[in-house]
Amino acid sequence: MAKPQQEVYFVFMNFDPVYERLRADRTKQGSATLDAYLSQKHDKLLAKLLQPDTYWKKSSLAIVDGFAVEITDAQVTASVLRSAKEVRVVEKNQELA
Repeated sequence: MAKPQQEVYFVFMNFDPVYERLRADRTKQGSATLDAYLSQKHDKLLAKLLQPDTYWKKSSLAIVDGFAVEITDAQVTASVLRSAKEVRVVEKNQELA
């Protein structure tokens, strides 16, 4: 059986006071703490909502509290990510010509 085609989606999170507090610290240590916090937060959300080995998180985006993930259209259509209380928006990556 062929593996379903995965595409990149951007997931943007709802307001998080911890993120806002960490983002305000502009030091190198503050930046490292923010990156670690977001990576762990995003990894936990994906592990909670999706089956293991069915997705690949490409990166966490500290400037907007979001992440890029390779998933199938079916995983998005099933509204698993979109319906999570922590998630504000899920958008498919669109390449511009």
